[in-house]
Amino acid sequence: MDDARHDLAMELFQQAYVSQMQGDLEIAVDLYKRSIELYPTAEAYTFLGWTYSFQGLVEEAITQCKNAILIDPSFGNPYNDIGAYLIGQEKFDEAIPWLDKAIHSRRYESYHYPWYNLARVYAHKQLFNKARECLEKSLAIEPRYKLASDALARLKTLVQ
Repeated sequence: MDDARHDLAMELFQQAYVSQMQGDLEIAVDLYKRSIELYPTAEAYTFLGWTYSFQGLVEEAITQCKNAILIDPSFGNPYNDIGAYLIGQEKFDEAIPWLDKAIHSRRYESYHYPWYNLARVYAHKQLFNKARECLEKSLAIEPRYKLASDALARLKTLVQ
């Protein structure tokens, strides 16, 4: 029975993701919630939060990321997402520990994102050498990450 619930939850999760990418955010929210009801996963909570962020519901997005962390503290995505949401709210100092947790998480496929977001924090704080180091780490992980390469180019023009 548990396997069937898990399989159906994963199918709903995939449908939610497709809906989200197509801009059908209300449908995505409903499908993510249904997935979570059947079989809660850190991924479903994180992506539900991401969808809420697209709707401008940042506090709800942060809550869903915290739910994801309760399910799987080793999953890096929700830590980075919380950090990014806090940056968006200009809570730069509050973002740092979340981004640090993302960087040091055991399960994460995109470590370049928290390095980039940490660079955004340091650039805002005018700690340009730290920002440069973070951007270089992001690009060492993912050399094709355009946001990081563009930010590094802009940073170099500021610091020369």
